[in-house]
Parts: sequence; structure tokens; C-alpha cells
Amino acid sequence: MNNSDLADVIATDTGITKTDARKIVDAVFDAIGNAAAKGEEISLNGFGKFKIKDSPEREGRNPATGETMTIKASKKLAFAPAKAIKDKLNG
Repeated sequence: MNNSDLADVIATDTGITKTDARKIVDAVFDAIGNAAAKGEEISLNGFGKFKIKDSPEREGRNPATGETMTIKASKKLAFAPAKAIKDKLNG
């Protein structure tokens, strides 16, 4: 499922136009991205949590040459599903 598919489902389920549903989908993901960029945890009841995780600097290898290199520290967005979602996945 992509953003357009999600907007189509929302439009069908709520009776709003597909254009309005797409604006809502885009606004939700924009808000999640902005909150994550600020370092905030995003908790969506019944769905799950998005958390920022720090990945420290580490040693790695260049796959083309095999040469040792340093991989810079970075931040990653991790998702932990809520129990309700886990239950749906596991029957």
C-alpha cells in the first residue's frame, strides 16, 4: 500500500474526496516527520510508536574495494507496533 492507496481507502470509508483524503494523508506523514526531526517520540494509540534511535560511529568496509572505512554516526527512525497490531499479524 502506498500513499495514494491509503488516501483511496480513507476517501471510500469516510465519503470525502480523494483529493482531500490525499491532503490528510500527506499532512499526517508530514507531522510525523517534523516531530521525528525534533527528536520527539510519536505514539499512535492502537497502532504503535515511532522512536529516534542513535546509531554510533563504527568501522565498516567498502564493498567495492574491501578497504576499512569509518561509517558516520546517524539517527534512525524505528517503529514498534502496538499489541493490537501484533495480534492482527499473528492471528
